[in-house]
Amino acid sequence: ESFSDHYSQAKQFYDSQTDVEQTHIANAFVFELSKVEHLHIQQRMVAGLRNIDDALARNVADGIGIDLPDALDAAQPTRTDLEPSPALSIIAEPLQSFAGRKIGVLVADGSDADVLKRLRAAAKKEGVTLAFVAPRVRGVTDSNGDAIDIKEKIDGGPSVLFDAVVLALTDAAATTLARDATAKDFVSDAHAHAKFVAYTQSSEPLLEAAGIGESDRDDGYHSVSSKTSITGFIEACRNVRFWDREADVDQT
Repeated sequence: ESFSDHYSQAKQFYDSQTDVEQTHIANAFVFELSKVEHLHIQQRMVAGLRNIDDALARNVADGIGIDLPDALDAAQPTRTDLEPSPALSIIAEPLQSFAGRKIGVLVADGSDADVLKRLRAAAKKEGVTLAFVAPRVRGVTDSNGDAIDIKEKIDGGPSVLFDAVVLALTDAAATTLARDATAKDFVSDAHAHAKFVAYTQSSEPLLEAAGIGESDRDDGYHSVSSKTSITGFIEACRNVRFWDREADVDQT
């Protein structure tokens, strides 16, 4: 008879998620159902969700703009005795390492060699891959005149490709890129996707141009220099995203 129980496992899974993950689930339903053209199908899907969690169903109904329907008749009643399992959540427990991830580092001619040296050392210790992004892929050198191995031209290396980003620009480069739409998107997308961002003070013109003023820089932003440790930034990245930012950037 358990084969006729269509909702209990789904309820246990949903109940085991953090608030952030529950929001992601609701948003995913809204995204998919917003592509559905027939109202009765949207209503039926939301009616089924009521057998899992009323708040989930209500959030999805609000997201697509329909009234909350009555719960769908279930072949078997949803069990309420299944305890949440932390093992079903991806982010309930912070990761102990950021190893295997990739950080995108936006650089240009003259980027602080000491900052890049410290960043490379911290990334190597953590097992993180660095990918340098720049306005061009050849002939970019740091403040010591040493060549930087550029993996992506910024036009083809958006921040969505990376798990976290670093802005390590000179003031002149940041001022120039502040007029470039792609560079501003690199920053604003990282912010919107709740990624951890490290930046040098000289990179601030680009932050400001992307609409990320000082008041917008939450604890997911780390100011770094040749005299400050990069380790704190790398360790923070183990949380994968700065989830607290999502409520501020997603108002729908």
